[in-house]
Amino acid sequence: MSKLKIGMMMLSGALAFASCKGTTSGTTDGKEKAASGYSKDFKVEAEAFADLQLLRYEVPGWDELTLQQKTLAYYLYEAALCGRDIYYDQANIHGLTLRKTIETIYTTYKGDKNSEDWKKFMEYAGRFWFSTGNHHHYSKDKFIPECSEEYFKSLVKNSDTTKLPLEQGENVDAFLTRIHAPLYDMSYMPKMVDLRAGVDNIANSSNNFYEGVTQKEVEAFYNNPALFPHSDREPEWGLNSKVMKDASGKLIEKVWKQGGMYDAAITKMVSWLEKAVTVAENEAQKKALSLLVEYYKTGDLKKWDEYNIAWTADTASRIDASIGFIEVYNDAIGKKGSYEAVVSLKDLETTKIVSKIASEAQWFEDNSPLMPEHKKKQVKGITAKGITVIVEAGDAAPSTPIGINLPNSDWVRKEHGSKSVSLTNIVHAYNESSKSSGMLEEFVDGKEDMDRIKQYGSLASDLHTDMHECIGHASGQINPGVGTPDKTLKNYASALEEARADLVALYYIMDKKLVDIGVMPSLEVGKAEYYNYMMNGLMTQLTRLKLGDKIEEAHMRNRALNAYWVYEKGKKDNVVELIKKDGKTFVKINDYNKLRTLFGELLKEIQRIKSEGDFNAGKNLVETYGVKVDPVLHKEILDRYAKLNTKPYKGFVQPRLVPVMNGDKITDVKIEYPTSFYEQMAEYAKGYSLLPVKN
Repeated sequence: MSKLKIGMMMLSGALAFASCKGTTSGTTDGKEKAASGYSKDFKVEAEAFADLQLLRYEVPGWDELTLQQKTLAYYLYEAALCGRDIYYDQANIHGLTLRKTIETIYTTYKGDKNSEDWKKFMEYAGRFWFSTGNHHHYSKDKFIPECSEEYFKSLVKNSDTTKLPLEQGENVDAFLTRIHAPLYDMSYMPKMVDLRAGVDNIANSSNNFYEGVTQKEVEAFYNNPALFPHSDREPEWGLNSKVMKDASGKLIEKVWKQGGMYDAAITKMVSWLEKAVTVAENEAQKKALSLLVEYYKTGDLKKWDEYNIAWTADTASRIDASIGFIEVYNDAIGKKGSYEAVVSLKDLETTKIVSKIASEAQWFEDNSPLMPEHKKKQVKGITAKGITVIVEAGDAAPSTPIGINLPNSDWVRKEHGSKSVSLTNIVHAYNESSKSSGMLEEFVDGKEDMDRIKQYGSLASDLHTDMHECIGHASGQINPGVGTPDKTLKNYASALEEARADLVALYYIMDKKLVDIGVMPSLEVGKAEYYNYMMNGLMTQLTRLKLGDKIEEAHMRNRALNAYWVYEKGKKDNVVELIKKDGKTFVKINDYNKLRTLFGELLKEIQRIKSEGDFNAGKNLVETYGVKVDPVLHKEILDRYAKLNTKPYKGFVQPRLVPVMNGDKITDVKIEYPTSFYEQMAEYAKGYSLLPVKN
């Protein structure tokens, strides 16, 4: 509910550095200042395969850190990577079995590694690692190897079979029979997250958050006040557990904690976090990290709230981390948190700019188009900063957010505030890799729009991210007595929340307030973002779908919902058009002010839906505007995109932290930048395989 992933058509970054932050004018000098610390000869691109481009990112500012800060970062880095196995198991019950099989082949196969079949296996391995399993990281559709099953069997038999995840007494042939369905049967567990209307979203989802239970049973389980009491300060019930039935048929939770499910990984993670406590930068950070340790030891979600309150209060530390079961996108009913970790250091220059937005949070709330009863009377504790990512893991890697706002608990946000961050070095790497993609030239029509995007697009994109995370997710309030969105809006909660946060950003990026506080030079920045957003939502994000597919991913649904709703509602006044030139479709915006008014009207309605828990209205919005795809337009967009030399999805090889030791004492921590995603996956398999294949 708080993570902004990069969109397919972030054209704003195609020809510029990550941001114009560090200046109030948005000039080229500002871009150079914001991008300082990056090496001109650093190669951003790594391997590319299938629909994926791997990138690398630098960590400017690392050498400025003290030994204590570097040591803290190293301990948090190790803690983060210790949870890697957890996400594989959460994604699918067969995830660790298949991964260990692939790792065995990759590291020990003794046959020909130059054949076309081997190349097909390597592509499958890369896709599997990128998606943390055999369901596409974005579409959540199952994929299988392009090499034949007979060839795959030969790979297994010509590898070191002692390293395979065999069951007690199982031989290799029996093992290959057992993994046939998860590996090659497209009808078996075909969708990791199934958000279709009118089906059992839990039973039809292939993730490992639930086992042997129906959606109706799970909803009744969590609506039982004796087990999960409802209050205005209730924890995120169900966030850190798997739901299944005991021997008597009663629903139970297997809690992810030390001594519970995922014990081996969490115990190792806790040991690193306990070391981090000893080198915390200040008392506030020490308190937060200590509470995080207690949470992992107990699994108590009230302790998770205590940690989040303490973590939100720590605004002074240079090193920071979010490590936990956090985002619920991979649960169709929005309860279970996927493991993720982001370890970072504060980008001091960018923080100066984004803090200006956070300091005006009350003004934005007071002047929003929301109904008065849905506005917060007092916005508390919003802090915003730019961060330089050091390492990411779990659901944050290799495919990463570009902006994050945490914590997710509505009551904690309301009473204690939140932290909003922009991942500046990630965006920088994205932008560097997109300079020659050709997307602008293919999908933008008209010199005026092209020039505006080239001049202001990067800044516009950054401001949208900042407003989405810092103001958007933190705005509005739920009416007293109304349940949390996972209960009221169910499988539509994530898409509606992302739509709401986007609309806040869109409404204010055409407001002179952002000029007055010095974060953008003129409303031309807002126009650049409006064009980019409408083009993405109406057209270019469709490059991420196969012909004939509907939209299912929450962020894509959100963008389509917002774009198509204002397009339809503005038809009478010709606010936005889809025009044809030489057989190609382009977006044309005729009235930016009316478009802003429409964004405001939709924001008001989606906030009402959230505040009142209006499931039917939310469902109607998403299903009407956020799911369906025009097949003729879709084919056109795919054909045009296929001519460009670019991949629709990008992700990252992570930096490596290496301690310099004098006996058992750390004297320095060096940072290295691996060049191969494949070799990093083999390295991680060797160093962080902490869980059994069955948990």
